[in-house]
Amino acid sequence: MEGLNTIFIQFTPIEWILGGTLLLCFLIQLFFYLFFYKRPYSYQKKKGELSVPDKSLPPISVIVTSKNSAEELEQNLPFIIEQDYPDFEVIVVNRGSTDDTDMVLKAARQKYPQLYHTYVPVEAEGLNEKKLALTLGIKAAKNEYLLFTEAYCKPCSKEWIKEFGKEFSQGKEVILGFSRLEIPRKTGLRGFMLYDNLIHHLKFLSMAILHRSFMGIGRNLAYKKELFFRYKGFSSVLNMEGGEDDLYINRIAPREKTGVVLSPNSMTETSSVTQFSTWRALKSGYLYSKQYYKGFFFRIFGMETFSKYLFYLLSICAITFGIMTQHYFVAAFTLLLFLIRYAVQWRVIIQNSRLFNAGKYHINLLFYDIFQPLNNTRFRRYAARRNRARG
Repeated sequence: MEGLNTIFIQFTPIEWILGGTLLLCFLIQLFFYLFFYKRPYSYQKKKGELSVPDKSLPPISVIVTSKNSAEELEQNLPFIIEQDYPDFEVIVVNRGSTDDTDMVLKAARQKYPQLYHTYVPVEAEGLNEKKLALTLGIKAAKNEYLLFTEAYCKPCSKEWIKEFGKEFSQGKEVILGFSRLEIPRKTGLRGFMLYDNLIHHLKFLSMAILHRSFMGIGRNLAYKKELFFRYKGFSSVLNMEGGEDDLYINRIAPREKTGVVLSPNSMTETSSVTQFSTWRALKSGYLYSKQYYKGFFFRIFGMETFSKYLFYLLSICAITFGIMTQHYFVAAFTLLLFLIRYAVQWRVIIQNSRLFNAGKYHINLLFYDIFQPLNNTRFRRYAARRNRARG
């Protein structure tokens, strides 16, 4: 004990400040992982399977838009239409495709009477083409409750619509879901893309559980038609590139009436991400539109990123300092903090990954953790350059 007191007495005020900052960053990191990132897993574990009789499930309209995605639509449409749900319709809006999309839809219509399809003329190409397509689909829907996905996505089970119907039956007006990636194993950076997708979802799903929703993704979300007309359609995001899902949810989601669906049956998946450039194109739009989000709840994750990099930097400095000055207690204590943080992080990520089937993680988690925010910055700059070029 006397030796430890001697070590502490030798510390300068600056070293005390740096040590205190290191400990503060450590505590902030634990808070984010245990309070935010763990929340989707804990929520689903506590909630379990919600049992709702079929007669209490509301009629639902599933809306899909397609732009030159004939092959993907042909593969995924049966998974969407052949759902185990008492009352639903599927509306596909052809966004002026020049491939075989129209033929695929006409053939599917012969087999599936609950399929309805319409189109956006080729001349309508432009900034708001997808918003126009969604508006046409929403106006054509005969049901009050709307469920959205993309032509390149498919439900992971025949209970997909039912999971959203259960939440609607509980009075929810906006429902957010998870959309996983089905990436070939030999694809470069596959593990990182799965991790990136997982972290992205954990952020907005955890905040939605806390009634502080700030976005959603069009690959798997639902809302009431009444909300669409109450907020005058997409008028609030009409002059922005994209934004028909994340920005729109940011504008309309009611705090107490926004729900999440997290069971394996509620998910969609896409197999269209076969290389890193595809993932960049898919995600960069969300990173660009993030600057237009209203509210401040999503901004708190910036504190997590800042404290993470500061924790890594101070840990390296403290361990190096302890070894060079033979203050091995300092080096050992810092290493202990580092290992505790990694153990908590690994446990939380693994729990969520098992729930969402989002990859396997071990020592690679450290590299993904460091690289992911830096990659987001690259993607955001890429999207900004692309939008300037279009303008």
